[in-house]
Amino acid sequence: MSADSPQPESSPPSARKAPGLLRSSAVVGMMTMLSRVLGLVRDMVIARYFGAGAGADAFFVAFKIPNFLRRLFAEGAFSQAFVPVLSSYRETGSVSDVRKLVNAVSGTLGLVLLGVTLVAVVGAPALTAVFAPGFLDEPVKFGLASDMLRITFPYLLLISLTAFAGAILNSYDRFAVPAFTPVLLNLSMIGAAIFLSPLMESPVLALAWGVFIAGALQLFFQLPFLMRLGLLPRPKVDYRHEGVRRILKLMAPALFGVSVSQINLLLDTVLASMLQTGSVSWLYYSDRLSELPLGVFGIAIATVILPSLSRKHAAESVDQFAHTLDWAVRAVLLIGVPAAVALALLAEPLIATLFHYGEVTDRDVMMAGGSLRAYSMGLLAFMLIKVLAPGFFARQDTRTPVKIGVIAMVANMVFNLVLIWPLAHVGLALATSLSAWLNAFLLWRGLRKDGAWKGQPGWGRFLFQLTAANGALATVILWLGQPTSEWLVMAGLERAASMAVLVGAGVVAYFLVLAAVGVRVRHFRHR
Repeated sequence: MSADSPQPESSPPSARKAPGLLRSSAVVGMMTMLSRVLGLVRDMVIARYFGAGAGADAFFVAFKIPNFLRRLFAEGAFSQAFVPVLSSYRETGSVSDVRKLVNAVSGTLGLVLLGVTLVAVVGAPALTAVFAPGFLDEPVKFGLASDMLRITFPYLLLISLTAFAGAILNSYDRFAVPAFTPVLLNLSMIGAAIFLSPLMESPVLALAWGVFIAGALQLFFQLPFLMRLGLLPRPKVDYRHEGVRRILKLMAPALFGVSVSQINLLLDTVLASMLQTGSVSWLYYSDRLSELPLGVFGIAIATVILPSLSRKHAAESVDQFAHTLDWAVRAVLLIGVPAAVALALLAEPLIATLFHYGEVTDRDVMMAGGSLRAYSMGLLAFMLIKVLAPGFFARQDTRTPVKIGVIAMVANMVFNLVLIWPLAHVGLALATSLSAWLNAFLLWRGLRKDGAWKGQPGWGRFLFQLTAANGALATVILWLGQPTSEWLVMAGLERAASMAVLVGAGVVAYFLVLAAVGVRVRHFRHR
């Protein structure tokens, strides 16, 4: 029987031997890197065709609403609640039990999402007014955003079911397929901008249709892989199913605990809509760049450790649970610190290299660079949240992250109100970073207090190694870097070549120093 063949009904569900966490993280990271690189290409295309004007602002709001809800419900609270329950059924139940759970969850989730989608499509203007109240003073922009929201909101239904399918595949250590799936969104939007926009009366509407098409493509792409596992859902609405009730119980508080950073970013959009035209776009472009390392490494590690932590908790392996969390934190620091340093030092050059084409002006580059630098200050915190939160959810503890989430949200609102007046959109980005650090610290303190996280030997040496390598990285960037004014007048290919040399030199310096002070790949192997 092949590794992917359905198991006999009489035996508990099993999968091929689980790969090491480093190898799994690398697989997810590579697939996510491909997606994020295409995402940057997508944003470059959007910037070239639509710039940072009213049409772009309207689309980013229409896209951000369902995308925010996707992260909040589908990849956020739902996945964090569903994976531990599915892992428990997989460890202790039969194949039949697992299939019944999958069928009940798919039917119940699908019905709820369909209802939410219908309400949102009908009430699109009201939703737009809630999430972008600043657009009310500009009827054309408001109407355009509402029209596009009717097209983009069904994406929530499609991508949430995609996330459901991906959670099943991740639970069976099939990480590559869900990690590759977002590539289809980027390809769809690039194609829509280039080929569909010239055919539209309002060209920016093509982007909304690209989002809708992408949702369908991503869902149908994953179904054959579920079929190979023998877990293709046969939807059944069953609120009384024990697993469904457990998931719903875990989801309610998890909405805050896992998605605080997304709520903070959405609050930024609401407030930015009240600032000068372009603010929403500046925040979007800078947020996209800061999400590149977050998605490639932070989310990759979090995706891999949640099923592993859930199984260790089910097996009552306390020491291995703590060891896995410690490994995840060190892995995040190894990548997150240099990424934050590089983004802070290269904010405007990066924005210029990727987006300074077509409708994007010198002023847009400077404005987006300021918010990117502010986001970079919180990048490491965002990544730590991604790997610390699973430490609670794997143990089916959702109360603690809720309390922490509420504290962080309140802090973000206070920071927003304090910083928006002197710093405008940059203040909103800085407030998000500050609240993320508060969130990460409280999560870490809670895990340490519970004994779920225990520092393993060697932390002092590791921090020294990290400091030395990042010092070398910063030195190389400052030595080889050029003033922002020179980046603004370079041709596109010259900017790209200069950035490639600068980034390449920084990466080489960082890893050479890491090797010189004793860091080896084998130190991060963890099965």
